[in-house]
Amino acid sequence: MDKVYKMCQSCGMPMKKDPQAGGTNVDGSKNLKYCSYCYANGEFLYTGTLHDFQNFCKQKMMEGGHSKLISWLFTRGMGRLERWKK
Repeated sequence: MDKVYKMCQSCGMPMKKDPQAGGTNVDGSKNLKYCSYCYANGEFLYTGTLHDFQNFCKQKMMEGGHSKLISWLFTRGMGRLERWKK
């Protein structure tokens, strides 16, 4: 049985908020580790650095109505997610 992740291991978004309930692998199967905003057809949709991705996500969150502080708090822990761990 595959491990069930509560948060996307790329952006940290709660998986229950993903309208597609996960990204997709190359074969079209669901990927339950990454959300559909981050991962599709077996590839990451954003290929920049962690710092660039954090700024991108902060901007998207603010566009969605979150405050600058909440956006910063949400994205500051991204480096601990599986995609970004070294």
